[in-house]
Amino acid sequence: MKVVILAGGFGTRIGEESQMRPKPLIDIGGMPILWHIMKEYSHYGFNEFVICAGYKQQMIKEWFAEYFLHRSDITFDFSEGRNDLIVHNNRTEPWKVTVVDTGLYTLTGGRIKRIQPFIGDETFMMTYGDGVCDVNIAELVEFHRSHGKIATLTAVQQDQTKGVLDIGGDNAVRSFREKQADDGALINAGYMVLEPAIFDYLDGDECVFERAPLSTLAKEGQLMSYIHKGFWQCLDNLREKETLEKLLAAGKAPWKKWEDQ
Repeated sequence: MKVVILAGGFGTRIGEESQMRPKPLIDIGGMPILWHIMKEYSHYGFNEFVICAGYKQQMIKEWFAEYFLHRSDITFDFSEGRNDLIVHNNRTEPWKVTVVDTGLYTLTGGRIKRIQPFIGDETFMMTYGDGVCDVNIAELVEFHRSHGKIATLTAVQQDQTKGVLDIGGDNAVRSFREKQADDGALINAGYMVLEPAIFDYLDGDECVFERAPLSTLAKEGQLMSYIHKGFWQCLDNLREKETLEKLLAAGKAPWKKWEDQ
C-alpha cells in the first residue's frame, strides 16, 4: 500500500525556517520531519511513498537524490586516474519514493488529485508532511478495512486550528467543518486511509481536501474516524519545533518506534 504525503505548502507560520526550505525538510534531531514521518510508516512495513511537492520542490528531490551518499560510508578512489566510488556500509531504508511536482499554488485536494496516476485503483494512505504521531498504523489500516467506507482519518483531541469532527457512537463522522476558536472537539490529525473512489470527490487545483470533499463524504456516511488517544504534534511554529527536538534529545519521542541504525 502506497503512502501519500502532502509536502507542497509554503509553511508561512514557521517564518524564517520555511523561507530557506520547504517545511517538511525542517530538521528534528538532524533529520527532516518528512523523514521521521516516513520512518513511522516504514516501521509498519509500508515503504512506498508518493510525495506531493510544490514550494521549493527541487530541494526535496535533491535531498532524496543525495540520501544514499549521506547515509553510507564511501571511499572515493581517484588514484591512478580512476574515479571509483566504493560503498562500505549502507544505512538507507528499503524505500521507493516518487516525488511529484504538484504545483506551487495547488491546494490540498488538487495535490492529491494530481498524483492519481501514481496510485491507480488501489487503497492508499495519506498524511501531512508536518506532523508526527504514535498511532498504530497497522491497526488503523485494519480498522479501515473492517468498515468498508471510502475514507478513514485519525482523530485526536488537541487545541489546534484543524478540521472539527462530529463523531457518532459507531465512529462514523457525521459532519466535518473548519475549527473555530471556542471548539474543544476532536480534530483531523491526518494519517488517513483512502479508497481510490476519493478521486471522484476532488476537482481541480483549487480544491481544498478538508472542505467540500470531506464534508461531502461525512454527509454520505463515507467518512470514518480512528480515534487516537496517544501522541500527535504538528510543526507549525518554532515553539513546536523545540518541543519535538527536546523529546527526541531526551529519548522520549513517542513517534520514534524504530531502532537507530
